[in-house]
Amino acid sequence: MIPTEVKLHQISGVLELIYEDGTIFKLSAEFLRVNSPSAEVQGHSKDQAVLQHGKKMVKIADIVNQGHYAIRIDFSDGHDTGIFSWEYLFKLGQNQANMWQDYLKQLEDAGKSREPQFIAIG
Repeated sequence: MIPTEVKLHQISGVLELIYEDGTIFKLSAEFLRVNSPSAEVQGHSKDQAVLQHGKKMVKIADIVNQGHYAIRIDFSDGHDTGIFSWEYLFKLGQNQANMWQDYLKQLEDAGKSREPQFIAIG
């Protein structure tokens, strides 16, 4: 399903997708980043997926149309290889609550955090 409107809320970092039937999904930059469909995140099979962590502060830097089927989302951490099809974005919206809980559990199990890790230099 293709949204009739796509709005990026700069301050909150939320991508809002509005559909003709009244369905609205609000997807955070962090949620989109950790669920990027790129091979860098998803791997080439489920067992190659790389758990993303430290992405709590990531923002959406740019959105680029990819024909009529998708958008590429460029993130503030430099990740820019995720092509989000309209179908995939709709799936993310429909499954957001469960996917987020699964993600938080994976972080906990791996001893990782949503918080970015900074290394002091000098």
